[in-house]
Amino acid sequence: MLEKERNNLSKIILDSSIEVHKQLGPGLLESVYEVCLYKELTNRNIACQRQVYLPIVYKNEKLDADFRIDILVENEIIVELKAVEQMLPVHHAQILTYLKLYNKRLGLLINFNTPKLIDGFKRIINGYEK
Repeated sequence: MLEKERNNLSKIILDSSIEVHKQLGPGLLESVYEVCLYKELTNRNIACQRQVYLPIVYKNEKLDADFRIDILVENEIIVELKAVEQMLPVHHAQILTYLKLYNKRLGLLINFNTPKLIDGFKRIINGYEK
């Protein structure tokens, strides 16, 4: 996927997240936002999957541990949702881990527990926040 397409898709995800936040407001469980954002994206004809299994493979051996990506959009963008008081370094580490293990370029870290959603929206590209 070209960078321009990835950026346009990122804007759609942000707009969809803002719509969910307008409808629900802050203070709910992460799982509620996940289901609603998934619905909003599919309503906009965006291909996405929820709770995508991400195995850990080390030296060609699958280990007995795995992760789940909250939402994978167009098999390109990893979306990690939070509903927390404040973002912590561990949240950034989590999405960086997913990007590296899944070999993806762009991740979005979205905290729905903010008065304005834009304040809880972070783009993570190749390990660098933008």
